[in-house]
Amino acid sequence: MATGPGEVNYRFVPAIVGEPGGRWTAASHADALSGHDLESGDALPAAYGIGLISLLPVDSWHVIRLPAVPVRSPILLPGTRRPMLLPDEPRAALVAVLRNGVAPFRTVATTHLSFVPGWNVRQLRRVLRALAELPGPRVLLGDLNLPRAVVSRTSRGWTSLASLPTYPGADPKIQFDHVLTDAPSAPVRSSSRSVAMTISDHRALVTDIL
Repeated sequence: MATGPGEVNYRFVPAIVGEPGGRWTAASHADALSGHDLESGDALPAAYGIGLISLLPVDSWHVIRLPAVPVRSPILLPGTRRPMLLPDEPRAALVAVLRNGVAPFRTVATTHLSFVPGWNVRQLRRVLRALAELPGPRVLLGDLNLPRAVVSRTSRGWTSLASLPTYPGADPKIQFDHVLTDAPSAPVRSSSRSVAMTISDHRALVTDIL
């Protein structure tokens, strides 16, 4: 999220240390990197996780750890006809509580949920419960690996600010990437677009809060 003038505040929280599909270990709270860490110039270990950038002052940062499903799961990969048994990976949600009075939202969260059907629904519910304990109004951004209809059923009381297909990136047919808020609908106006990116198999979902 990038909104308004001011000092840049950002964090990166690894879900794993190592490389997806290769050798890795589950990350811990000690592996989280602040803006100072990222700017230090020191060599950092390979890691995979979630990041958040804000041009608004941040009062506090929070991390929600989301364990992996403990068994291999059958997943149908793009371009294949038979499902493959794949191991899941831990995930995380990163949350910034913004300084009161400078944004439409008080709490901003981002996450990338599991690709395992059902387990990602459980993770979304876990994230929403955790966000309910932080100041509102709230907004949740990210790749939920869930279609819009499932997200809508799972996140009652939340409103989607974007309705656009984002996957697969070359010719998107389904929306896996979402912007959700529990703010009253009247004060929040938005416009969204999906942007093709060569570095991802999804399109970037860009939402401007007006």
